[in-house]
Amino acid sequence: MTPAGDDTSTATDPDLAEATREAKTAAAQAEAAADKADDSADEAEAAAGQAAGSAHAADASAEQADASADKADSSADKADESAEEAADKAAAASAKDAEDTDENIADELLIEERHPSVGMGVPGPPLRRGNPFTFGFFAALGVLVAWGLWNAAGQARSVLILLLVSMFIAVGLNPLVEWFMRRGLKRGLSVGVVFLLMILAVVGVGFAIVPVVTDQIDSLIKNAPGYLDLLQKSKTLNQLDDKYHFIQKAQDYIQDPALAQRAFGGILGVGKVVANALFNTFTILVLTLYFLASLPSVKRAAYSLVPSTRRTRVAILGDEVLGRVGGYVSGQFLVALCAGVCMFIFLEIIGLRDYAVALAIVVMFCDFIPMVGGLIGVVIVALIGFTGGLWTGLGCLIYGIIYQQVENYVVAPRIMRRAVDIPGAVTVIAALLGGALLGVVGALLAIPSAAAILLIIREVWVRKADAS
Repeated sequence: MTPAGDDTSTATDPDLAEATREAKTAAAQAEAAADKADDSADEAEAAAGQAAGSAHAADASAEQADASADKADSSADKADESAEEAADKAAAASAKDAEDTDENIADELLIEERHPSVGMGVPGPPLRRGNPFTFGFFAALGVLVAWGLWNAAGQARSVLILLLVSMFIAVGLNPLVEWFMRRGLKRGLSVGVVFLLMILAVVGVGFAIVPVVTDQIDSLIKNAPGYLDLLQKSKTLNQLDDKYHFIQKAQDYIQDPALAQRAFGGILGVGKVVANALFNTFTILVLTLYFLASLPSVKRAAYSLVPSTRRTRVAILGDEVLGRVGGYVSGQFLVALCAGVCMFIFLEIIGLRDYAVALAIVVMFCDFIPMVGGLIGVVIVALIGFTGGLWTGLGCLIYGIIYQQVENYVVAPRIMRRAVDIPGAVTVIAALLGGALLGVVGALLAIPSAAAILLIIREVWVRKADAS
């Protein structure tokens, strides 16, 4: 028989084995689940690392995208600039091609017209300048050209003088034009205003002087018989007539039949002189208007002929020379205006009121002539004054002499020192040389020309001498 305890162990062994197996199975499953959990954790860590790497890569990509955008913008700007340059070059090339095409067409036309086969031919070798015959030929040709130009200038002397006077007046009036331009007017309108003022001044002078001249001629004609009676009553003149018979000679001259013809020719000569004076005045007015309106373009055209390396300095010197000329004209106008106003006041005081305005204008215009202009004006005023009485004429003569000294030593130096800045000796020499060469016109142009020459000597010659 089997003991009771053995029966219990035997009975529970299968259950224990099964439980053990189940426990092992559960442990194996738990270990597998733990391994899977570890694998999942590793995968999660790897995924997190990949996500962090992707984030860094995304940041780097964003930075690269920004840099690429900047590069794209700069490339676009460069492309625009390149496109503009290409368009300009294309336009220039098209214009050049068009010009070349025109020139080629013209050349082809000339070639077909003249030499269809060889064109213009092949240029030959240059001439040998060392050949005595060639040198003599070109030297003689140069002499002939210079001689022809000199003769042409002599024949066109009157026209050249009108051109010089017109340019001188235009340069002198240019500061007044610029004064109006600084007040807001355009240059064309400023030139019109100045030209209108100049015409009104010329017309006013004519209306002021012509009546006085006419009155004096009428007075001379009316008083001629009285003057003749005075001459006949003079004992001294009768004695001279008994000795030289000049009264009889005068009567014979008056009764000469050829006198009428000579007088008619003289009248025609006077009419011709008057007509020439009116024509020259009109020509000067027109040329002055032209030069005054086109003065900036004329200066630019003149400066463009100078090499570009020296153009700036030449332009500065040229503008300074023109400024000196304009300053001289303005200063001389002030001097002449002062002389005219003082003469008008003097004539009003001594009783020549009827001729005060006209004589003041005559003195003013005569004062523009250097050195001798004031003396001419004084003589004219004194002659008119003697018609009103001996003491009146002497008073005009004495006043004119005194005023000339005041003007020469007080008024003119103070005004001209600021305008042209040249020594007094140079002024006198320039006026004498200009008067000897071109008369009154030369005397007018001499002083500003001397000022321009002195400026060029100081700025060019003296500077080179100092630098050497």
